Amino acid sequence: MKSGSLNQYAVSPLLSLVIVGVMLMASSASVDAQTVSEPEPHQVTRAEVMHELEELEAAGYNPSTGDDGSYPADLQAAEAKVAAMHRTERAAAMNAEQSGQTLRTH
Repeated sequence: MKSGSLNQYAVSPLLSLVIVGVMLMASSASVDAQTVSEPEPHQVTRAEVMHELEELEAAGYNPSTGDDGSYPADLQAAEAKVAAMHRTERAAAMNAEQSGQTLRTH
């Protein structure tokens, strides 16, 4: 009877090592899957920065005023106007695309 219980304890450390190894491989695969699915950060080009500045200026932001006390508020207001303009443009494009699809199906 004692030899049977000794065999149980002899297998247990080996089994626990296998279990730990499997758990480590599973967590490693999970981390790899998460890092693979994340896109590379986009490097902003000079042209993109200039286009954004032009949009902000068209929305009322004036970078040459400097820090006159209204700096963050005027920039944020211009950013809100540009974001609203982009939302309107996207909505119009989606509506045009949807109406084009309904015309083609009828």
